[in-house]
Amino acid sequence: MLTSDRKELDYGVPGLRLGLGEDGVAVLTLDRPEKRNALTRAQWAALPPLLTRLAEEPGVRVLLLTGSGGAFSAGADIAELADVYASPEAADEYHATNVAAETALADFPHPTLAVVDGPCVGGGCQLAVACDLRFAARGARFGITPARLGIVYPAVPTARLARLLGPARAKYLLYSAELVTAEQALTFGLVDEVTADAPTLHARALTFARTLAARSAQTQGAAKAVVDATVTDADPQAAVAPWERASRVTPDVREGLAAFLEGRAPRF
Repeated sequence: MLTSDRKELDYGVPGLRLGLGEDGVAVLTLDRPEKRNALTRAQWAALPPLLTRLAEEPGVRVLLLTGSGGAFSAGADIAELADVYASPEAADEYHATNVAAETALADFPHPTLAVVDGPCVGGGCQLAVACDLRFAARGARFGITPARLGIVYPAVPTARLARLLGPARAKYLLYSAELVTAEQALTFGLVDEVTADAPTLHARALTFARTLAARSAQTQGAAKAVVDATVTDADPQAAVAPWERASRVTPDVREGLAAFLEGRAPRF
């Protein structure tokens, strides 16, 4: 349902499918169903340029991130990790690549929503946490599992997780490496909505994405800048200042007020 009636954008990245609809909603699908969408080094490396290119596509207003075949992502491709951790240099390079992908997703200039069915583990959970919001089906399972492998999790995703959940919940997941249900994830603050099943999840996510796409991108961008500055102890006023300046010359406010007075939907 999420990918129906969307133009495939061929960016030449195996294991990553990207579609864009006339509704302004782009859908990025992690697509290695035979591996439960485990992420390869090539996929991690491809995400920053892919997201940069997508942000430049005309008409993009919202990004949905999902997985194929009844899974979100099982995390890193374990088959690659023996080589990755064969030397400190290789491990450092791999972690830097992962963090760059996560950061590119967190910095995407439009609202992002992870649509989670099935396992959302390790690096997959890292990407979900980097999204603005997360919706899940009841059968979803979440976990961050480096403690099972003896891996030191990078600082950037650890700090992002702690900001989202608070220190105790973050430690619960990181210390135990156990999977939690969608309902538990909802109580933790890791998930924003839980639906009964995957079809209901997809319908709800698409409806919500279209709602976001109909709102002011200017307002959303400013809100994202201020919220992100607040949770990272940056200056919220400095973050919002360029948006305030832009709002004085862009038509969003005029269109929004006119639409309200005329009793119609705004055309942002």
